Amino acid sequence: MIPQTWRTVGLLGLSVLAPLAAVLTPPWAGAEPPAKSRPDDTLSTLWTRQAGEDWTTFLGPTGDSKSAETGLPRSTDGSVTPWPKEGPRLVWTKRVGTGYGIGSISRGRYFHFDRHDPRARAPVGKARLTCMHAETGKELWRFEYDTRYQDLLGYNNGPRCSPVIEGNRVYIYGADGWLHCLRASDGKPIWNVDTAKVYGVVQNFFGVGSTPVIEGNLLVCMVGGSPPGSPQLYASNGNVDGNGSGIVAFDKYTGKEVYKITDELASYAALKTTNVDGRRWGLAFCRGGLLGFEPSSGKLYFRYPWRSKMLESVNASMPVVVGNDVLVSECYEIGSSMLTIKGNTYGLTWKDDRRKREKSLRCHWNTPIYLDGYLYGCSGRNKPDADLRCIEWKTGKVQWVKVFPGFLRERSSLLYVDGHFIYQGELGVLRLIKVNPQKYDVVSEVVLRDPEVTDSPQALLREPCWAAPILSHGLLYVRGENRLACLELIPEK
Repeated sequence: MIPQTWRTVGLLGLSVLAPLAAVLTPPWAGAEPPAKSRPDDTLSTLWTRQAGEDWTTFLGPTGDSKSAETGLPRSTDGSVTPWPKEGPRLVWTKRVGTGYGIGSISRGRYFHFDRHDPRARAPVGKARLTCMHAETGKELWRFEYDTRYQDLLGYNNGPRCSPVIEGNRVYIYGADGWLHCLRASDGKPIWNVDTAKVYGVVQNFFGVGSTPVIEGNLLVCMVGGSPPGSPQLYASNGNVDGNGSGIVAFDKYTGKEVYKITDELASYAALKTTNVDGRRWGLAFCRGGLLGFEPSSGKLYFRYPWRSKMLESVNASMPVVVGNDVLVSECYEIGSSMLTIKGNTYGLTWKDDRRKREKSLRCHWNTPIYLDGYLYGCSGRNKPDADLRCIEWKTGKVQWVKVFPGFLRERSSLLYVDGHFIYQGELGVLRLIKVNPQKYDVVSEVVLRDPEVTDSPQALLREPCWAAPILSHGLLYVRGENRLACLELIPEK
């Protein structure tokens, strides 16, 4: 068992509790707790900003990196006003630990999940969830547990998943496979599961990186375990078998397993639940391809193989769903494919030709955004072959491609808000781009400067900036290697 502690930092100081058991199980384990026995599920608000919505999970409330907020400053002719040369107003900034993800926001609280190592090359680090006031960055409490995770390919050892918040509960899924449920108001542990140990997970290239999803009374996770004694990834040349725990659903109140399905292994693409033809579907872009299933029961409907034959390839872009259509995309060899769900199965609408070098769209870790018949996103595996593009949804036809020059060529993520995209490049540049299927239509571009360095200006966000921006109550949150920044994108009226 991994030793762990939690601690709460508040106005009255610091409290420390004893180590937890491997799984903390309340008396009502195995069934939904009766209303009188459920944990307090209310969370008071800390917001002073009146307009806006919370961003409680990966890619936001609708799971597609699209915000319903409006109010970008506009000129008298109705066009959006360009940013000042220094960019949107910097509200606060904070140094953070190691990780590739960004936080989530609920009721005026920003939850940030990272790793902190006590010293260089220490064998044991601390995976830390920090709860901050969303408007000021002030720390409210923190929770930590020990982690020994080491990346197989030498990338950073921090978390990849975003926190998931519902009511007074916050869920975190570490790179090492530890799944925790905590009380959002103060960080008190409710339950936890070491999924790597319980399900026999053979470590993938970059550990665990698929953010779970809440569905009714369930927390549905991509786990991807293997039988006892299975060889490690490289020892097996990638031929690792599954043990029926590709997708595992836990009771969100107790952590008890409700169902598990499929021999598929885990990928880095977040799970998607949605309505198709009036009923709920779960869509999991696993290591080997797309699974369609019923999220409440785990009933498996179909499997669509879609992965490069290269050993060192991964699926990491979340499925995009529009009506009955589902698009999956990867960047290594085969590109994109669109399915149309029909009953309990699917039909193929279009796919990139494996034999051709040019593909419609090759998404790496970013998830493209659909708007009005078109899909916008970054295409390319590495910086030298990356571009920003727009394709026609129903056909995959490329509408336009923007290749940034020289050292600005980079991979990127997008956030949609009020008729525009916020572009976050991996090298730290931010762009405001008007949605336009006919051309790349940039409004503003900025590299944020570090306010702590005045003698020689330095970039605030340093490579790699791989987390998609998030927006809540007009505030935009972006992160680089070791810095988090909060910007006022939409001023209060």
